[in-house]
Amino acid sequence: MHAIGIDIGGTKIAGGLVDELGGIARFERVPTDATDGAAIEDAIVAMIELLADGERMPVGVAAPGFIDAGQSTVYYTPNIPWRNEPLRERLEARLGLSIVVDNDANAAGWAEFRFGAGRLVSDMVMLTSGTGVGGAVIAGDRLLRGGFGVAGELGHMRIVPDGILCGCGARGCIEQYGSGRALQRMANAIADAGGIGRGLAAERAQAGGELHGAAIGRLIQQGDAGAVAALAELGSWLGQACASLSVVLDPQLFVIGGGVADAGDRLLGPVRRAYLDHLPARGFHPEPVFATAELGNEAGVVGAADLARLHDDPSYAAFAPRG
Repeated sequence: MHAIGIDIGGTKIAGGLVDELGGIARFERVPTDATDGAAIEDAIVAMIELLADGERMPVGVAAPGFIDAGQSTVYYTPNIPWRNEPLRERLEARLGLSIVVDNDANAAGWAEFRFGAGRLVSDMVMLTSGTGVGGAVIAGDRLLRGGFGVAGELGHMRIVPDGILCGCGARGCIEQYGSGRALQRMANAIADAGGIGRGLAAERAQAGGELHGAAIGRLIQQGDAGAVAALAELGSWLGQACASLSVVLDPQLFVIGGGVADAGDRLLGPVRRAYLDHLPARGFHPEPVFATAELGNEAGVVGAADLARLHDDPSYAAFAPRG
């Protein structure tokens, strides 16, 4: 049975018709203006109607921000003017279909658990390192949502007392040390210092004054010492965060996703080393596996669809193949 998954981003909406094995039979993407909540709702409705093509099927919508435990209301989303928005109710009234709403990082993490890097484990933590840091927690084969529905905001776990000010209002969040923006800051600082940053400095001069993600990624793939050092610094912060999460959640697997994860083992190596350096009772605590995400930018669409299917039939996950 197909289900529809919708993934709302800051500049686009992606949607897909997804089968029970996580395969996408049809994929669509449209640009959006994040400042216009009504226009985004209209775009979601239009995409669902296009993908459904007159058929009745479950629909999952993945949105950034805080979603209530009932998978219905968007409490808050940072880049879209939705505050306590009854999104599920509004969409169901317009479409006459069964809709569930979930956090976008939860949807991506669920997709990796069901069909990607986590398909052989029962307990998994996913950290997505992109513009910010997102997260999802799978505990005992279940997505952890918490009492109010907003668990898994791992990017706002504080790791540096009185550290860098975060957009959430706190200081020292992992988002300020483990995101793509943090990598840019670290790479530019290394370029300023000279030495191993000579390649970064040359690339920055060519770019007109500041290094951006694509250039840093290219230098990392080329093995530039300065770019690799910046990546190692970012990886060390993610590893420290994973050590703290391990004490609380005891996952078998950590999955690192987002654009920074394209660096593969160049990122995972520093993450593992820092994890072990900061793990309490090292040598006696079982060590989890570290892996990069497998589903890429389509994970949110796949996960949203699968969560909608599960909401319609709670027994589905027990019988549907994983991977």
